[in-house]
Amino acid sequence: MSTTATTAAGTTTANATADTDTGTAGTPAAGPGTPGPEAPTRGALRALLPALAAHRALTARTCAAALLEQGSLVALLTLAAHTVGTAVLDGRAPSAGTVTALLALVTVRALMTWREMDLSHDLAYRVLAVLRVRVFDGLARSAPARVAGRRSGDLAATAMADVEALEFFYAHTTAQLLAAGTVLSGATVVLATVEPWLVAVVAPVAALLAAAPFADARARAARGGRTRTAVAGLSADTVETVDGLRELLAFGALAERRRALARRGRQVGRAQRSEATWETVAAAARDLLIVLAALGVVATVAHSVTSGRLHGAWAPAALALALSVLGPVAESARALSQAVALRAAASRVRAAVRAPALAPPPAAPRPLPPGPLGVRLHEVSFGYGGAPVLDGLRLTVPPGRTLALVGASGAGKSTCAHLLARFWDPSAGAVQLLPEGGDPVDLREVDDAELRRAVVLVGQDTPLFHGTLAENLRLAAPDADGSELAAAARRCGVDRIAPLDTLVGERGATLSGGQRARVALARALLVRPRVLVLDESTAHLDNAGDARLATALAAEGRTTIVIAHRPATIRRADRIAVLRDGRVAEEGTWEELTARPDSALNHLLATTPS
Repeated sequence: MSTTATTAAGTTTANATADTDTGTAGTPAAGPGTPGPEAPTRGALRALLPALAAHRALTARTCAAALLEQGSLVALLTLAAHTVGTAVLDGRAPSAGTVTALLALVTVRALMTWREMDLSHDLAYRVLAVLRVRVFDGLARSAPARVAGRRSGDLAATAMADVEALEFFYAHTTAQLLAAGTVLSGATVVLATVEPWLVAVVAPVAALLAAAPFADARARAARGGRTRTAVAGLSADTVETVDGLRELLAFGALAERRRALARRGRQVGRAQRSEATWETVAAAARDLLIVLAALGVVATVAHSVTSGRLHGAWAPAALALALSVLGPVAESARALSQAVALRAAASRVRAAVRAPALAPPPAAPRPLPPGPLGVRLHEVSFGYGGAPVLDGLRLTVPPGRTLALVGASGAGKSTCAHLLARFWDPSAGAVQLLPEGGDPVDLREVDDAELRRAVVLVGQDTPLFHGTLAENLRLAAPDADGSELAAAARRCGVDRIAPLDTLVGERGATLSGGQRARVALARALLVRPRVLVLDESTAHLDNAGDARLATALAAEGRTTIVIAHRPATIRRADRIAVLRDGRVAEEGTWEELTARPDSALNHLLATTPS
C-alpha cells in the first residue's frame, strides 16, 4: 500500500464523498463517472474465464476429474444394467471380468467424486484469492473518484461478498459443463450405434435442458442483481451501525436503527425467496423433462425389442445409458442457472477490476533529483464534472519553505492537496516538483513509489487500523526499527499517548481526534518526505499542541503546505496564499496581508470562527 494512501485513507474517502472545498461530490471531468452498484451486464461471466489462464494445469486436472467422475457413473450404470439384463434374460451369471470392471468403476467413481470436489474448490479459491487483490487494486487505482458516494459496506460487499459468491461459478460450473458436454457427445455416438431412435428422444430433451437457463437469463440475472443489491445495502447499513454505535446510544436512536436493519433484512429475505421460488420452478421443469424423456426412452426401447432391432438383454443397458447421460446435463443446467444469477456479482467485480487509473503510470518514469523539493502548480485547472474548482491556478512554494493555503469552503484547498498527492491529474496545466537546481519535474513523469516517498499527504480524519500504535506507524515504513519509531513518536507527541505496543482498536476507537492526528503525522514523518501536505491535520489539537507540533515539524527543514483555518497555524507559515474562485487571490506574509484593511485574508479571518 502506498504511503500517501496509507496516511490519507480517511481523507480520500471523506473528501471525495463530501468535499468541503469543492462543495460537490463527483468525478473529475477527466475521469469516469462515480459509479453506483453495477447492474448485470452481458458477458460478465465470460469475462471471468480468463482468470483461469493462470491456472491452466489445475484447470485441466479439474476438467479431467469431472470427466472421469461423470463418465464412470454413466459407464457403471450402463454396465450394471447390461449385467442384470443378461442375467435375467440369458440366465448367465456375470463373469469375473464384468465384476472386476464394476468394482473398478465404483472405485473410480468414488475417487473421482472426491478428487473433482477437491480440485475444483482448490481452483476456485486460488482464483478468488487473485480476484480479491485485483478488486482492491482496481479500487485503489481509481480512488478517490470511484469510491465517491459509495458506502464502505457496499465497497466491502464488492471486495468480499461478491467475489466469494463467484466461488460457485469457478467450482461448480466450468469443469462440469465441459464434462457434461463431452459425456453427452460420447453417449450420443453409442446410442446412435445401438438404437438411432434413442438419439431422437434424448437429444431434444438434452437441448431443452441446456437452453433453459438462457431462456430466463435476463429475469434470472435481474433477480440475482436485486439480491446482491439488497445484501450490499444490508452490509452498508450494518457497518454504519457498528461504526456509529456510540452516537446511536447517546441520542437514543438505536431502536430506530434496529427497525431500519430489520427492513433491510426483510428486503434481503424477499429477494432471496424470489430467487429460490423461481429456482424451484426451474428444477421442477427439469424433472418433468427428464420424466418425459424416461417415458420416451422406455417406449422406444420396448418398440425396438419387439421389432427385433434390439436384443432384450441390451434393453436395460440402453435405458440406463439414455437416461444416465441426462443426469449430468440436468445438473449442469442447474449449475448454469445459478451461475446466471451471479451475473450482478460478476458485473460488480469486473467493473472494479477494470476500473481505469485516474492517474496512469508514466511510460518512461523520470527520477527525482536528490535534495529538497519545492512545489509549483502551473496554470492548473480541474473540476468534478461541473463548474471548475481550480481555474488556471498559479502557485509556487520554494524548497524548504512553509506555505499556508487558506480560503473559504469550496475554494479548492483540498483539491490542491489531492492533486499534489496525485490522486487525480489536472485537466489542464501541470503540478510540478522543483529541485533546488535543475528543471521542474511533472508529477505525471514520476514513478508512483518514488512519488509516495517524496510527497505525503496527511488528512484531517485518518482512520487507524486495529492493532498497536507501532503497527499503525509501520504502515508507512514496514522496515523501520524501534529507534526510528521512537523518534517519530517523540517528535509528534505520540509517546505521551501510550506505549507503542498499545492496541488502538478499530479505526483508532480508543484514541481522541487529536491523538489520532499525532499518530498520522508520526506515520508520515517515518517516510522522511521532502514535501509534506497537511490538510487540516492539526485541527483536533489545541493551540499549545499545535504550536509544539509546528515547532517540531519546522526543525525538519522540508517543504510544507498547511491547509488550515486557525489563525495561529496560518501565522506561523513563511507565506500565505488565499484561494478564491479557483485562483490565488493574494499571497504574502502574515504581516503583509493583515496590514491591508481590504485584504482577502482579513475578510476570511473575520468570517471564520477561531
